Amino acid sequence: MNWKNLSIIALLGLIACVFGLVLSQSVLGTGPVTIAIQALAVCLWIWARLTFGSRSFHAAANPTAGGLVTNGPYRYLRHPIYASILYFFWAGIAAHPSILGAALALLATGMTALRIAGEEKLLVQRYPEYTDYARKTARVIPFAL
Repeated sequence: MNWKNLSIIALLGLIACVFGLVLSQSVLGTGPVTIAIQALAVCLWIWARLTFGSRSFHAAANPTAGGLVTNGPYRYLRHPIYASILYFFWAGIAAHPSILGAALALLATGMTALRIAGEEKLLVQRYPEYTDYARKTARVIPFAL
């Protein structure tokens, strides 16, 4: 399987889900709990981006040069940026429950899972130590191995 191409397709699907959630007005929290979850998700995203440093985003989820990042939020989650996206989406759906919103969020979750799977395959190839790191670190839910 060509994980790079599959990752690009998943990214396009994820972008389509974002547009669908925005158009259905199902993306932003409305109460204190959903707004707090989304605020924390944004903070997690920023923390992960700052920890990751100046490495660029790759549409194909290619691992970047510079070594495996295992500090900051990467100490607790292997994919904190993807996790923050999922937390944000699902909090919005919780604030605006609908069949369409839930379907879009499920599709976004599936697209994110595909990107994670592809990225992990590529990470193991580039960084053999990733296998040991993955055994000790949760994917997207802290402390859930």
